[in-house]
Amino acid sequence: MPTATEHRPLPKRWRVQHPIPNDISQELSDFSPLLRQLLYNRGYENRESAAAFIDGRVNFDTDPFLLKGMALAVERLHDAVEKGEKVAVYGDYDVDGVTSTALMVEFLTQLGVEVRPYIPDRFDEGYGLNDEAMRKLAAEKVSLVITVDCGVRAIGEVKLANELGMDVIVSDHHHPGAQLPPAVAVIDPKQGDDLYPEKYLAGVGLAYKLVQAYLGKYPVSGVDAEGWVDLVALGTVVDLAPLKGENRMLVRKGLAKICKTPRQGLYSLAQVARVDISKCDAGNLGFQLGPRLNAAGRLESARTAFELLVSNTAFEAGRLAQQLDTVNSERQDMTSEIRELAAERVLAEDPEAMLFFAADPRFNEGVVGLAASRLVESYYRPSIVAHQGEVFTVASCRSIPEFHITQALDACADLLVRHGGHSAAAGFTVRNEDVDALVARMRQMVAEQLGELELLPELVIDREIKLENLEPKYIPGILEDLHKLEPTGRENPEPVFVARNVIVRSVRTVGREASHLKLFLQAGDYSYDAIAFRQGYWLADMPEKVDIAFRFEVNEFNGRSTLQLNVKEIKASEK
Repeated sequence: MPTATEHRPLPKRWRVQHPIPNDISQELSDFSPLLRQLLYNRGYENRESAAAFIDGRVNFDTDPFLLKGMALAVERLHDAVEKGEKVAVYGDYDVDGVTSTALMVEFLTQLGVEVRPYIPDRFDEGYGLNDEAMRKLAAEKVSLVITVDCGVRAIGEVKLANELGMDVIVSDHHHPGAQLPPAVAVIDPKQGDDLYPEKYLAGVGLAYKLVQAYLGKYPVSGVDAEGWVDLVALGTVVDLAPLKGENRMLVRKGLAKICKTPRQGLYSLAQVARVDISKCDAGNLGFQLGPRLNAAGRLESARTAFELLVSNTAFEAGRLAQQLDTVNSERQDMTSEIRELAAERVLAEDPEAMLFFAADPRFNEGVVGLAASRLVESYYRPSIVAHQGEVFTVASCRSIPEFHITQALDACADLLVRHGGHSAAAGFTVRNEDVDALVARMRQMVAEQLGELELLPELVIDREIKLENLEPKYIPGILEDLHKLEPTGRENPEPVFVARNVIVRSVRTVGREASHLKLFLQAGDYSYDAIAFRQGYWLADMPEKVDIAFRFEVNEFNGRSTLQLNVKEIKASEK
């Protein structure tokens, strides 16, 4: 296992997808042989579904009124518009919540509503609705609260809002509990008796559907729900919603809007992130713009991210974008520091630890989840990183497919103040005096479930490509096929290929702290430029021949576009 200071990750198990069966290949004969394999790998086995996927459309009814509670929500909102009521939009501090809040606030403003955005403070209030916030909004004469990306489990808080004279419309995409809150309407496709066919819209996607439904019933001249698809794309990608079905359709629309007519806030943010907004893709949203917006809610206040998204002036947007960029750099440094310290502590105690757990009063509560994710990436072990307060320890957990972290926490519920999550990520609060007992029980479960397994991460590869046979004339067609899969993301990953016995002609480190590799590779009569991010550790012992798992990409530099292999992992070729 790597040491805490060594950044060479565990090698991955390469799993090459099975070749497409002949009958399915024939069914998909409208597409190139490469694209057939990629579609088959992603679960598309008939002509109609494959064509819909490639075209970015869906084969089901997307009428927003199919969502349970939508008709009631629209009527209550229209009543508020007609009577001039003050409306609060209650969001969350992550990108999905902030984009949802910005979308709903801008929409209500265009309707002439007096609207109050409310995003809770991560550190003082935590996630979701809280009693103090309800009392504050009632004191401000709010009569209707619309939640976005939260609220489906806020039974007590919604009841209090009702007692204080406020109605509540809940719009949320998280799994509801056994009981729903006593709201005027609950919009959540994960309700058991909900008929809407798309169950995995992000929070911002549901906010969009509410706007779509309202304007469908009560049209307003010059106001169109499509005006907010840029925010829908941003929130959907960054929240890691599956990029298929309606999500994929909405993200494609949103990216087109971002590239052609970006809102001022996104344009300014792209500038500080050095992203060409005219060529923005899902990767830019997920890895450059999204983290900068998320950093606000992790270290300071998500209000900064909200203000950036709704800003209309270049000066103000530029100032806010610079502020977010600075906070994001602080977040990166803080995450690395916590990750290093946590790993050192765990490995000093047990170099063969199966569960990583580290808690410290100095660990910032806003980034412990990111640090836990980095530990899983490096060591492929369930990891828990926590901020230890005077009375409570607040933790974030990240796990691996072999260990369901939330089920493990369920088995420890008697020790926990609160907890929640899903198979790969969770969070909990525990009293400090119960931490040792909790960790001991968790370690026992990890040992029982994982003790006999060889734990290595898996890299799924779409197909093998013999680079020595790849004539230059075929490359434009390959790039065109790959572009048809965009936008890529969760459940529609960027295609990864494997090439074997590639000769390394030259290699050097690049980037800050020389952490990346720039390679010049040869396969047969053809040569390829390649980049391998965060793999600088290979420099000292690079083999003459390697097998590479890679993606095709276009590298643009000084106005020139050239083919580049983005190497995900390197292995020494077998002799």
